[in-house]
Order: sequence, then structure tokens, then C-alpha cells
Amino acid sequence: MRRWVLWLPLGLFALFFVAVAVGLMTPKDNIIESKMIGKPMPAFSLPAAIEQRPGLSSNDLVDGKPKLLNIFASWCVPCIAEAPQLLELQQAGAEIHAIASRDTPGDIANFLNRWGNPYSRIGSDATSSVQLELGSSGVPETFVINGKGIIVHQHIGDIRKENVPELLKMLKEAE
Repeated sequence: MRRWVLWLPLGLFALFFVAVAVGLMTPKDNIIESKMIGKPMPAFSLPAAIEQRPGLSSNDLVDGKPKLLNIFASWCVPCIAEAPQLLELQQAGAEIHAIASRDTPGDIANFLNRWGNPYSRIGSDATSSVQLELGSSGVPETFVINGKGIIVHQHIGDIRKENVPELLKMLKEAE
């Protein structure tokens, strides 16, 4: 009996080692996808984030035309990286609305002056309440909204050059 007790710590260590090895070899999905895909936009009304653009409400997303809804912030480095692609989407005819998350009007204006402003409307979500209702996992994040206000796609992270044709195709399909 005494011999068994001596082997117990080694057995526990081996069990721990196997558990850690399995955890490291099994990839973990860290992407949080919105449970709102296929559902209507939640009702919201956000004030204008800057004077040059009107605020944003859920009613603005239900006018028969598909749109992109981009969640961004001036303090977000990947938001800078996606700025040229958003301008390219706008130039290709995409209507883009935005939610500025946890930001100030001055910082937003400086960001847009420096990196471009592809947005028709920009709502200020100072507490990220609308962002959370959408199931957004962070900034930047972009949703494709059909003309009836239904969320049809969620793009997590910055939009890259290779994502532009894909998003334009999704907007076309959402008509």
C-alpha cells in the first residue's frame, strides 16, 4: 500500500501533463460570432458622433437598400488599417454607416480628417451598449444589413483588400 502512495504524485503529474498537451494541440476558437445573424437590428437611436454627419438609428437601416454598418474607434489601430478599404467600398457604391465606440467628437473628427470619411451617418455609442446588443466582439467590426434591416453577415476585424470584393458581393446579394 505504501508503494502506491509514492507513485501517486507522479501519476497526477502525468495526468496534468497529458491534459496540458491535449489543450495545446487542440485549436481553440476565440472568435465570438454574433447571435444576431439572420435577425433584425435591435432598436436603437444614437446621437451624431460629429457635427458633419447625422446620428444613426435602427430606422436608418430599413429603407430597402443594403448597407454596411462599421463599428470603429479613433483609438483603434486596425481601424486605421481598414480605412482605405472602406473608402474603396464607398467608391464602389456601398453605403456605409458607422457606430463610433467609446470615443469623443474631437478624436473622431481628427481620425476621419486624417484617414478619410466613407460614412453617411455616424452614431456615437459612448457606452458600447448598441455594440453589445449587436453581439460585436470589438472594433473594428462590420455588418452587412439587408434593406429590411436584417443582419446577414458579420465581418470580425479589419477589412483587408481581399475582403472588398466579397463584401460587395454580399451587398449585391442582400438587395
